[in-house]
Amino acid sequence: MGKVVLVTGVARQLGGRFVRRIQRDPDVDRVVGVDAVAPEHHLGGADFVQADIRQSAIGRILAETGADTVVHLDVTGTPLGSGSGSRTSVKETNVIGTMQLLGACQKSPTVQRLVVKSSTNVYGSAPRDPAVCTETTPPKSLPSGGFAKDAVEVEGYVRGFARRRPDVAVTVLRFANILGPSADTPLASYFGLPVLPTVFGYDPRLQFVHEDDVIEVLRISSHEPRRGTLNSGTFNIAGDGVLLLSQCSRRLGRPTVPLLLPAVTWAGSLVRTLGMTDFSPEQIRLLTHGRAVDTTQMRETLGFRPKYTTAGAFADFARGRGAGLLPPEALAGAIDRIAELSLRGSGHLPTQSAN
Repeated sequence: MGKVVLVTGVARQLGGRFVRRIQRDPDVDRVVGVDAVAPEHHLGGADFVQADIRQSAIGRILAETGADTVVHLDVTGTPLGSGSGSRTSVKETNVIGTMQLLGACQKSPTVQRLVVKSSTNVYGSAPRDPAVCTETTPPKSLPSGGFAKDAVEVEGYVRGFARRRPDVAVTVLRFANILGPSADTPLASYFGLPVLPTVFGYDPRLQFVHEDDVIEVLRISSHEPRRGTLNSGTFNIAGDGVLLLSQCSRRLGRPTVPLLLPAVTWAGSLVRTLGMTDFSPEQIRLLTHGRAVDTTQMRETLGFRPKYTTAGAFADFARGRGAGLLPPEALAGAIDRIAELSLRGSGHLPTQSAN
C-alpha cells in the first residue's frame, strides 16, 4: 500500500495545484482533498470531501480515509473569492479549523507526518527588527491582529501537537510572500493596483517565493527525507535575494504615490472599502519596514533549493500582470511629480524623490 495524503484548502488554486502534483508521485496511493466549498478547478484523480475543518467531522474523515500524511494548506489571509467570507470567518478557519484538525490528528493512529503552511508574517515588521530573521528570531513586537496573528496562534497549536505526538514528523513551512502568474495573495492584489500607495521616506526590502517552488517544497516535505536531510522542524522558505519596493514598482511600470503614514492608513481603508485589495495594518507595516529571512536551514537541513530567486519570482509575476500604466523610461519622472503634488497638498515639501 502506498501513502494516503489528506490535503486541506483544496478549493484555492495553490491547494488544487498541490493535489494534482502529489498524486503523480509513485509512492502515493490515494489523495483526499478537503474544503468547505467545492473547487472550481479539477483535482485530477483525487477524492474530494466537502467539509468545514472548523467542525468535528474532520475527525471522522481522517479516520475513514486512514491518512498517514496530512498537508494543512487552509491557513490563509484572504477569503476564497469575492464576497465569499469575512475576516472573522477566515480567522475561524485559520485558528479553530487548525485546532480541530490537530485534535483529529492527535487521535489518529495512522497519521505519521504533518505539514503545515505558515508565513514569515510571524516575525512581524518593526523598525528595530534584525536585518535578516532566522527561524529562532523572536519578533520585536508580536503581530496585534490579522493573518500574522493567526499564523502565530496556528504555530503555537502545532508546537503543542508535536509535544503530545512526538511519533509524528511535523514540518512547518514559513513562506515569504508568494508570487506567480496565478498567485492570489494580499501583496499580489496590492501590486495589481494601477498606482501603488507607499509610505513617504521608506523603501522596504521585500522577499518572494514563486508558487512553483511552494508546490515543490510542499511535495518534498510530504515524503520521507532524503539521505543527509531532515524535513521535520520549522523552515523559512524564500527565493534568494531581496527587492526594494521602488524596484518592484519600476519593474511593473506602475507609479507610486508616497504618502505620510496617516494618509497611507486612510488610503488602506479606502481600497478595502472599494474591494480592491486587502490593505491591512500588517501589510502597511510590511510596506514600511519590510522583512528579510535567512534560508540556510531550508538549504542545508531540508535540502531544498528554490528554482526562482526573489527577482525571478517577481519577474514571472510581472509578466503575468501585463504592462503597467507607464513605460519604464517615463516612470521615474512621473513618480517625482506625483510625490511632489501629494506632499504639497499635505503641507510638506519633499527634499528628494522617494524613489
